Amino acid sequence: MEAELDYNKSAQQNAEAYFDKAKEAKRKLEGAEQAIKRLEKQAADAESEKTTTKELRKKEEREWYEKFYWFFASDGKLAIGGRSAQQNEEVVSKYFDSNDLFFHANIFGASVVILKNGAAASAEVKEEAAQFAACFSKAWESGQSAVDVFSARKEQVSKSQAKGSLGTGSFLISGDRAWYRNVKLELAVQMSENRIDLQKQFDDTNAYVKVLPLTIIVDAKKLNVSPYIAYAASKVPGALKLQPGKTKKSDAAKTIAKRLGYNDIDYIMQHLPPGGFSVGN
Repeated sequence: MEAELDYNKSAQQNAEAYFDKAKEAKRKLEGAEQAIKRLEKQAADAESEKTTTKELRKKEEREWYEKFYWFFASDGKLAIGGRSAQQNEEVVSKYFDSNDLFFHANIFGASVVILKNGAAASAEVKEEAAQFAACFSKAWESGQSAVDVFSARKEQVSKSQAKGSLGTGSFLISGDRAWYRNVKLELAVQMSENRIDLQKQFDDTNAYVKVLPLTIIVDAKKLNVSPYIAYAASKVPGALKLQPGKTKKSDAAKTIAKRLGYNDIDYIMQHLPPGGFSVGN
């Protein structure tokens, strides 16, 4: 073994220089060993990842009717209601067909509720739609416990009157209406949950899936706000009962979100009537 000596230094100084170099070499060796261990662990984790099932939470997809107030009746019929005067116009002009029914609370300022295929609905389902229309009206905001509601067929609903057209969101009803008296203002809010395997949506050209094949599951929870009598008819547990009360809408929405485990407070707010709330079991 050969060693280079610096003749400008003493023997002691040369020895100390080599000692320092030895310590530096040892430190670098230890660092290299640690780096190798980290790389080995990352490689092992990557290999394990290939066979790991990944569960991803996907933002729930919105259906066309979710821009309105909506619910599915106990027999599966869809009802939609306008959240504004403009939406009242839209549900009537675009979605009101000849076999549907028009529901409206007997109070100024209310959602127009269209029960799809309502002409063929049972008396119980019509009462569900009537309760929904009652809740999404000024009656809730004013703290009333009940209000009258009427329904009409398509041919009875018009925008024209003797003095000209009505304002946005207002309609003229002709002929005999069907009445629902003293309809209670009660809603139920609950969650439905769907778990869907989306693996089939990834084709063979997806490079990421080729490297790390995944079983992808979407846990999509949907918020349902329905008339309480429809919930009672379904006999499905887990809903919260809503009634007019003194709790601010924003605070009620936070309570609902916490108790149902649903984080989209904006969506909750959009699908509750204006006014105060009482949130029960």
